Formats: sequence, C-alpha cells, structure tokens
Amino acid sequence: MKKILVIEDEPEMRRNITTLLRYHDYEPVAAANGSEGVEAARREKPDLILCDVMMPELDGYGVLRALQADAKLALIPFIFLTAKGEKDDLRSGMNLGADDYLTKPVANTDLVQAIEARLSRAAQQAKRGFKPDFSSAEPLLKLGLTPRAAEALLWLAQGKTNSDIATILGITESTVKKHVQEIFEKLGVETPGRRYTTCAGSA
Repeated sequence: MKKILVIEDEPEMRRNITTLLRYHDYEPVAAANGSEGVEAARREKPDLILCDVMMPELDGYGVLRALQADAKLALIPFIFLTAKGEKDDLRSGMNLGADDYLTKPVANTDLVQAIEARLSRAAQQAKRGFKPDFSSAEPLLKLGLTPRAAEALLWLAQGKTNSDIATILGITESTVKKHVQEIFEKLGVETPGRRYTTCAGSA
C-alpha cells in the first residue's frame, strides 16, 4: 500500500483528501502545517506528497525547499494542491521542482489520476535506476539548443504539456511548439508531420 503525506492546514479539506485516499487503497498520513509536514516526511518516508501552498509556520514552497535539501527525500513525487491558481504561482511551484500543481477545488478523479501518474512515473524511474537531475537546463545547451529551447526540453522531460511549459516559461503555446520542433530537429527525431511532408514532397 502506497503511503501519501497530505500537508493541508484546512481540517475539512485534509479530512476529505485522506478519506478519498483510503477509499482508493492508499495509506494517508496527515499534517496540519508545513513544519509538521517536513517532520512527517522525514519520519514516514512517504511515496508521494500532496501539499497546500498557503499555510502557517511554513508555506508549501518552504516545505519543498526543505525536502529537496535532504537527499533521502528530494526525489519523492511532490504535488502542490492550492486555491491559488495564478500563473505566477504555478511557475514558482514548477521552478522549485514540484511534479504537479492542482488548483482547488479539484475533482476527485483528477486528483487520483495525478497521484497515479506520478507514482507510476516514479516506479519506472526507480526500476531503471534512473535519477534525473532537473535542477538546470544548462547541460542541455551542449545539444546545440537555444537557451529557451533547452528550458522547454527540461520541462518536456518532466512530462509537462505544451500548455504547462508555456505557463512556466511565460511564453505562448505556439512558441513552445516552435521550440519543441527545434528540439526534434536538433536531436534528429522524425515527427508524423515531417514524415508526411517529406512523402508528399517526393510524390
């Protein structure tokens, strides 16, 4: 049974989430604020963490920074769950290394799907012994990419959609698509569109 730490200062919300997790056969561990959450993470070693942003004592960003400073906890999948949905908040959370960012109120099915997706990805990485370093896009510049394309690839490698990347980088989705196309060309990756164009041109 996977253990999930829920760091949420609103009692009713915390209770609803833990009840939902039990229903889906997860083992929830609850913490009422950021400080308690960090202590619980160190004590319980959860498989995934759901964390509110705006909390007393220590906010969600502080929690994430504390966990990433601990090598034993840094790779635990981390999902921000908050009522704040502004783009700047989303960008801040993702730039700190959060795996996902869900805005309240979030549907139960969306929350469960996000949890399942992050746990599945973590399991695949552990199976392959893969421990990626997503702290900087700088190493990707060696591929011959522009700085912006390298940043796009950094987030693409973390499973972000074009829409997510556009929000994180503060650019349009069409610009993200151009960067992705640049990435494919630099890496020599064939896309269905490029294959179709080649075939049509040779006919």
